[in-house]
Amino acid sequence: MSAPASTVSDAIQAALATVNDPEIRRPITELGMVRSATVGDAGAVRVELLLTVAGCPLKDKLRADITAAVGAVPGVTGVEIEFGVMSPEQRQELQARLRGGTADQEPVIPFAQPGSRTRVYAVASGKGGVGKSSVTVNLAAALAARGLSVGVVDADIYGHSVPRMLGADGRPTRVEDMIMPPQAHGVKVISIGMFTAGNAAVVWRGPMLHRALQQFLADVYWGDLDVLLLDLPPGTGDVAISLAQLLPNAEILVVTTPQAAAAEVAERAGAIALQTHQRVVGVIENMSWLELPDGTRMEVFGAGGGQVVADSLTKAIGAQVPLLGQVPLDTRVREAGDDGNPIVLAEPDSPASAALGRVADRLAVRRESLLGKPLGLTPAGR
Repeated sequence: MSAPASTVSDAIQAALATVNDPEIRRPITELGMVRSATVGDAGAVRVELLLTVAGCPLKDKLRADITAAVGAVPGVTGVEIEFGVMSPEQRQELQARLRGGTADQEPVIPFAQPGSRTRVYAVASGKGGVGKSSVTVNLAAALAARGLSVGVVDADIYGHSVPRMLGADGRPTRVEDMIMPPQAHGVKVISIGMFTAGNAAVVWRGPMLHRALQQFLADVYWGDLDVLLLDLPPGTGDVAISLAQLLPNAEILVVTTPQAAAAEVAERAGAIALQTHQRVVGVIENMSWLELPDGTRMEVFGAGGGQVVADSLTKAIGAQVPLLGQVPLDTRVREAGDDGNPIVLAEPDSPASAALGRVADRLAVRRESLLGKPLGLTPAGR
């Protein structure tokens, strides 16, 4: 005896609720994407699905996920999916639902709100060429591999390289005024390189840089992130100043090499915290040494620069700034970055991966807001 139609229909709805939109990472039923799901006499199911945009790049994945979920329901003999497109009104409703407000509400930066649980790390360096982007990408991948929800903003507008190094070759999708960031290795990422043609140079001045960073933070739908990493341009210019204005709660990670000249410049990048009143969470020394085949170490760029920067910033700021880790020089870091597969994933047992993993362990802290939570305090008696 076959199951009642109402029971099968309920099971199909439950199955559809297990399918997440690949970009938004929330159930398609919750997002209003399922227009209808009907069961024929022979157990064939027809699902009408509304895509956010006509050229949805992950349409095939949606088809496969829905077919697998609904096809597993007892009594279902086949699944047919018809794709449609949301109307402008439906997209506005979706946008409002995701932002938790009304469709015409001005976008805000969620990470700057008092109740935000997201830990924001700005990865800075005094000069270019110290491997700041490599460190950012590998920390992001390592944190995501530890089960955290991670996002990366490629804030190095002129020298953007994060998409290549993270293997994020997709294009952002727009839902009305909201941008869906591509994902790679479980990390959401946004970069100006995703909006330029080919390898075109970006020639902008301060106000445009500020607006770009603001849009990356407010107009992109990040969801509930545990950690947001920002790959800053070298030095203490416009973007660093804009960051302090837009995300005053961001913590600064300073990347340097052991070289004395690089360390001196890195101190300036960290010392900006004195003016912006941000916390310097620590220093990462990159390219610390080259391990030779006989097991000895060649200090290609000298030694001690990372500790010098940490000690100098501790003295200048008046708060402890630790040396979080020393990452050895390894050609596989470069090779993995060129391949879009961070070394912490491609070669997890390598010395460089181990060093980056230990730094990630120290940063993998979920921030809990105390807003609205009882502290268990009672008034003292008189």
